Amino acid sequence: MTAHPTSVGNRLLAALPPADLGLLTPHFEKISFEPDDVLVRSGDELDQVYFPHSGAIVFMVDMPNGQTVATTLMGWEGALASLSVLGPSRSSVTAIARVAGTASRISAVKFRLAYARSAAIRHVVQVHARTLFLQLQHVAACNALHGVEGRMARWLLQLHDRVPDDVVLLTQEALAQLLGVRRTTVTLMMSKLRAAAAIQSDRRGFVEVDPARLNSMACECYALMQRRIDRMYCEELSAPRLAVALFRESSCASDEAGEDRADIKATSLESK
Repeated sequence: MTAHPTSVGNRLLAALPPADLGLLTPHFEKISFEPDDVLVRSGDELDQVYFPHSGAIVFMVDMPNGQTVATTLMGWEGALASLSVLGPSRSSVTAIARVAGTASRISAVKFRLAYARSAAIRHVVQVHARTLFLQLQHVAACNALHGVEGRMARWLLQLHDRVPDDVVLLTQEALAQLLGVRRTTVTLMMSKLRAAAAIQSDRRGFVEVDPARLNSMACECYALMQRRIDRMYCEELSAPRLAVALFRESSCASDEAGEDRADIKATSLESK
């Protein structure tokens, strides 16, 4: 990771009034991360809080037999280790960058002090915590009820939402870790997605996504989860600043369209 001068470009930070944001900004350090960078390891003390401006960070559960599976994905809308405000604790997951990006980093001690002084900071942390729990519930249900093909399409769409174009850098090994399956299973599912023209991929790990076709192959969890999370942010946080609105599909104005797409997909599924 590399340090840079800091700026506002995170949905939670953009919802804070200037005075409350001012409790944090003097202590921020902006860092950059690359795919496969580990920001937090399972068992590490949560001594830093990260507010991503871009990129994607995945929470991985490490099993005793060496297998892994992803539970949550976070980008510019979230804050890694924000629940450290509850007091010193150790991470139960490993947080790995899957899409390169930047984040503002602050020590957990200084963040707890600001949290105690600011009702606005407490509010955005509470809203973010509810969206995390919602995502965890959906992913748990999705893992239990849906096949690998639909779940892979969902993860690819979630990652695609956090890149500036239609190309995601993601190896088959990384996909296998996300899904908690063997690499041979990923190879088979990738072949099916390519045959449906939902993706194109090469040996370097570049996956070009056709969002419309991929969405048709994803389970309904993608549209439903994104719609509910975005609605929660839009209803409970103040309007994003201009800098944040520049991120793709980030504005509350797109929520209604997303709801319509989810409803259309649900109707299509019911008719099958």
